[in-house]
Amino acid sequence: MTTSNVLDLAKLWLETDVFAHTRLEIEQLLANNDEKELTIRLQERIAFGTAGLRARMAAGFSCMNELIIIQTTQGLVKYLASQQLENDKQRGIVIGYDGRHNSKNYAQLTAIVFLSSGYTVHLFPQLACTPIVPFSVIELNCVAGIMITASHNPKMDNGYKLYWHNGCQIVEPHDEGISKCILQNLAVWPQVKSMIPTNYIPDSNDTWIAPNHLLKDPSAQIDNYFNKIKQYSHNHSINASRKNPITYTAMHGVGAPWVTRAFQVFDLQPYIPVSQQILPDPDFSTVAYPNPEEGKGALSLAIQTAQQHDSKLILANDPDADRLAVAERQTDGEWRIFNGNEIAVLMAHWVWTRHKKQFNPSPQQASNCVMINSTVSSKILRAMAHHEGFRYEETLTGFKWIGNKAHDEIKNGRTFLFGYEVEIGFLVGDISLDKDGVRCAAIFAEMALDLYHENQITLARHLEDLYDLYGHYLMRTRYYFCDKADKLIAVMNQIRTMGDDGSYPKRIPNLVDNARPDFVIRSVRDLTCGIDTSQPDGKPTLPTTPNAQMITFTFEDSSTCTLRNSGTEPKLKYYVEVNDKNKEAAQVKLQQLTYSVLNYLLRPQETGLVAPKDE
Repeated sequence: MTTSNVLDLAKLWLETDVFAHTRLEIEQLLANNDEKELTIRLQERIAFGTAGLRARMAAGFSCMNELIIIQTTQGLVKYLASQQLENDKQRGIVIGYDGRHNSKNYAQLTAIVFLSSGYTVHLFPQLACTPIVPFSVIELNCVAGIMITASHNPKMDNGYKLYWHNGCQIVEPHDEGISKCILQNLAVWPQVKSMIPTNYIPDSNDTWIAPNHLLKDPSAQIDNYFNKIKQYSHNHSINASRKNPITYTAMHGVGAPWVTRAFQVFDLQPYIPVSQQILPDPDFSTVAYPNPEEGKGALSLAIQTAQQHDSKLILANDPDADRLAVAERQTDGEWRIFNGNEIAVLMAHWVWTRHKKQFNPSPQQASNCVMINSTVSSKILRAMAHHEGFRYEETLTGFKWIGNKAHDEIKNGRTFLFGYEVEIGFLVGDISLDKDGVRCAAIFAEMALDLYHENQITLARHLEDLYDLYGHYLMRTRYYFCDKADKLIAVMNQIRTMGDDGSYPKRIPNLVDNARPDFVIRSVRDLTCGIDTSQPDGKPTLPTTPNAQMITFTFEDSSTCTLRNSGTEPKLKYYVEVNDKNKEAAQVKLQQLTYSVLNYLLRPQETGLVAPKDE
């Protein structure tokens, strides 16, 4: 028998939901007395965080569905009203959507909530890449932007990504304020209900939203975007004459037409498409996870295509085209898949050398230029900044922090050049302030062709030269699946008490070679608890995140290890980085420290953490 608490929650859902198909889902679960699934769907409400919303599509408070979209948008409308932004309704909202199941419907539902409240709504009428939304927020001077996407999540998921009027993803305290307003506006407003078709069809590609004088088509911003990214092409006059050996995959997402046009404005030869993955496919039929960061498994078809066409360079976007992956065929025929730090080193150096060539900055002018990365990303960017004389800043994890930091630096009169996070998210220039896999694909392609044709070296060889110059910073980053938040918190809390004194550990034994000394911990930064033992006052310079888990250990040799929860997936992520002037020494150190961290601190066999299947 289903318990009264679950019955009450089911009753509340049925009283609130105005959509027949999701009402039927809950009714069928009730009829089947499926208390377990009802509890999963109804007991906890999906949280609106700084990443917006992201979850599987199904009926229930914990899932993505039409009712949740409406409730969230109603709350957002009320929150925007509370901010008293100048001319907020006239400035309006921009909305985009990707090729996932239900994305177009969710975008239209979002639009009618704003229209019903008198807001101008700029709704893209066709599939959009995520980068066009923050760009359009700035160009149209909107008060906010919304992208319906779940990025690289599995096919059953969808999401709701929110940008503030500065074109950046929202940060605290906006998420908490919006959450409160959502909970105060759960009943579907009558004016919204009246705009929903009586014959509403879920997961439809129909355009059912009625014409409205407040509904605008922002498609002109697409031309504007491509006109503005031309400034990042530095070899414009000679690109067209070069043979283009580049293979590209959209990973079943929306990126292909956008990258096609980006190549055109850079005068690059057309890319070789991975035909099986070039068109949007909400079922992601050729990959288990549509995430190019997963490595050779995700890129296997791209590798096959490249080999068939004698192409030695692969570029890949994730499904909403805000991230970029890169692989290069080596002289021995093997494919090297570059990680996010390696791609960033190559891009940062390219951006800086092009900037120097174009502007010949004085040391003072160079110090006014800034590059930014997240705290879990490689410290080689800091080493590069120290060597070259530009400014370096680090932020919390998540591109929301990088974008907002870039915005602050620009307001302070500095020139923002480049930002990145190790999870293959990159941003060049200030025409928008979120990661962008479209313009970065063209920028990277131009850089690679310059190396191939002008310098006659590979990306891999050039990367080694940069490591020789700035130091061999090597990182191992991966994750464990963790199905429950309380389990992850328990693992992290156990680490906090592993020391002999019941506090943080003071050292980690070398479990690979016990003849070598332990890895001695110099300082601990715990952003969950607001502790940083490297600071005179014991407090971190970065903001604390009491609702998220993050601990960083810095060792006596300046190696680092960061452990944190993913903000969008049920994962515990780890980042281990070492550096040394000698590459071989760095490789040995990385292997030994990573193994020791995983088997001493995390101990997956004991804690129940689950490694990815390819490990």
